[in-house]
Formats: sequence, structure tokens, C-alpha cells
Amino acid sequence: MSEALRIGLVVEGPTDRIVIGAVLQSILGGRPFVLTQLQPEDSLAFGPLGSGWAGVYRWCKKATARGNGRLASDALLFLSLDLLILHLDADVAGKRYEDENSIRPDPGDGHLPCEQPCPPASASTDRLRQVLLSWCGETVTPPKTVICMPSKSTEAWVVAALYPADIAMKREIECLPDPESRLSQQPRRTRIHKTQKDYSNRSSAIAKAWPRLASPESLGEALRFQRETLAAIQ
Repeated sequence: MSEALRIGLVVEGPTDRIVIGAVLQSILGGRPFVLTQLQPEDSLAFGPLGSGWAGVYRWCKKATARGNGRLASDALLFLSLDLLILHLDADVAGKRYEDENSIRPDPGDGHLPCEQPCPPASASTDRLRQVLLSWCGETVTPPKTVICMPSKSTEAWVVAALYPADIAMKREIECLPDPESRLSQQPRRTRIHKTQKDYSNRSSAIAKAWPRLASPESLGEALRFQRETLAAIQ
């Protein structure tokens, strides 16, 4: 049996971790892996860096400082990992640094907001990826690193996986401003809420549906995450 992949995850919140963990089960095709959540820290208060996109920002800044200005130079981090996943929902493209009182952007930080008309989803995600990399002191994605950027949020993947007949799927679900709102619109017997319990109970169904989501004719950001993950572990 191959040795388990050591994967570190920087994520906005715990439900995102559950979805990404299920997705990795499908992408890796049964290959064993150990998924370690680096951010937010596993505590009731989400640790000193907090959660959400601001927590991701602060984690990137902290790791970049350890690497003397570059995430790729954080030797201790990458010595302990085979793969690092940086998650950020694409709706962050519509945010402003001023929205978070605790953030004081550095001169080199990419500009927010950077949201573009959708479709295509990539118009915004391409720009937001560069913003995320700027927080890491990088211009290109470092080796052993993958960006996970569902559009507009991870809930688009959840809806697409669990409710393929939803009305949003007949449109551009990656352009839907609030895909989480579709969860409450489902029939009562199949409805779920954005909770760790509900997402954990559906993680196997999400993993099973992933190949459909990551097909060329489906969700562009799902396909990009799959391709880049496989490339990074080759």
C-alpha cells in the first residue's frame, strides 16, 4: 500500500473542510491521506487568527513571515506536508479589506474588490487567485500547493452534488451570488442545513457525485481544482 499523503488545509471554516475532504476522497481514488486543518485552528473560538476569509489572510501573512516574505520559503511547513491546499470562496472577490476591522493590508497585497461579471466564473477567480498569492508573497502558485476556489462558495459544490435537478443547475450556479440559499429551498425530506453534522452525513454522497461536478461540461472551478491537485501530487 502506498504511503499516506500528508495534506495541510487552510480553509475558511469547518464545513468547507468536510466538503474538501470528501472531494479529495474522490480525486485520490482511494489513495490514503491524512488531512490536517491548519487554519482555522480547531477550537471553539477558531484560534487567534479567527475564521472566514480574514482568517485565511492572517494565516498566509503569518506563514509568509516565517518564510522571510514568501510562503514557498516556509521550510518547516513544507517539510511536514506533501500538499498544501489554500481555500478561499470566490465571493471574496466582492469584499473589501475595510470590511474586516482587524486587517491592515500591506502595500503588496492585491486589490479588493476584484469581482468581474459572471459568467465566466474564471473572470473573478483568476483575479482573486492573484490576490491570494499576493498575501503569500508569491506571483505563481508554489510547488506542492493547490488553490481551491469554489464559485461563488463551497455551497455551489454541495448543491450541485446533492441536488442536480435544482433550478440553479439549469442556470450558471457558479455565478449564483448565494448558493447556500438553495439548501433551504429543497424538499423537506432531503433538505440539509449548513452544519458540520449535516455535511458529514452527506460526505459520501458528495464524494460519489464529484466526477460529475468536475467534468468539462459542468463546474469549471471544480475541474480546475481536480486537475491542479492531481498535477501537484504527481
